Amino acid sequence: MDVASKTIECFVTVAEELSFTRAAERLTMSQPAISRQIRKLETDLGVHLFARNSREVQMTSVGAAFLEPARQVLSAWESAQRAARTAAAQHAKVLRVGFQATGAGPLTTRSRSLFATRFPGVTVEPKRLDWAGEVSALRRGLVDVAFIWLPADLTGLTAEVVCQEPRVVGMAADHRLAGQRQVELADLRGEPMPWARQAPKSWIDWWAVSPRPDGSEPVFGPPNDNVEELLEYVAAGPGICIVPQSIAEYYPRPGLVWLPLVDAEPLRVAIGWPTASRNPLVAEFAALVRELSTEQEPVRPTCAHG
Repeated sequence: MDVASKTIECFVTVAEELSFTRAAERLTMSQPAISRQIRKLETDLGVHLFARNSREVQMTSVGAAFLEPARQVLSAWESAQRAARTAAAQHAKVLRVGFQATGAGPLTTRSRSLFATRFPGVTVEPKRLDWAGEVSALRRGLVDVAFIWLPADLTGLTAEVVCQEPRVVGMAADHRLAGQRQVELADLRGEPMPWARQAPKSWIDWWAVSPRPDGSEPVFGPPNDNVEELLEYVAAGPGICIVPQSIAEYYPRPGLVWLPLVDAEPLRVAIGWPTASRNPLVAEFAALVRELSTEQEPVRPTCAHG
């Protein structure tokens, strides 16, 4: 019997969420697809892993016994993928640097550029990732080091905060708030916000500031996978988005207005890599980013400028 790692991942996620709906959201799969994977696994094993009715999902004693070994299988497969991909990159003298959207703003480009100058024999490959994709890419060995937007699950990773950015609100030029000089969270009540389809719920909630200080919940609009889709939705109206300041600077486009969000904590950006990494280039790159981050202007709460 050959059980695919995706099937085991479905089981572990349902076991952790005790909800097929939440598991489907977390894995960006449909609920019927998750159910089919679980049924197949139960059939292959000849056991019942979950007891479910119309109101709740519970693990059986067999499911509980299967959970930890299943996690170990996933972890071993993840480690195997990471080892193979990392070894291939090291052999080719390639350093793969992951980031989403604008990464750490100007610090991202400065770091890659200076590293290439200091290590001319190494190819620095920028790897652009979808929303909240840095941690997964590091664990799967798709990148060697990454600029991580926090909050994030850093289990198995080493990370250091290297800069922070204030958050801003984007909206169409004809939006009711577009004439203001700045906005507060109370101004955004009832405004639909596109949400990141593949990101963890905790990440989505942090960006949406959920719950709000007044106890209200944000209204979510259509899903998206990257910054280009996000801005297309916002430009067409009527919704808004909350993003780091560098997106407003790096993605100017007609018909969009950007306003400072004055009562939300800033984005913290970390440089991160797998704790088990023994790649000397990773340590060199992290040291260089650390060096450049100290040049950040203390008065302005944005990423380091060059």
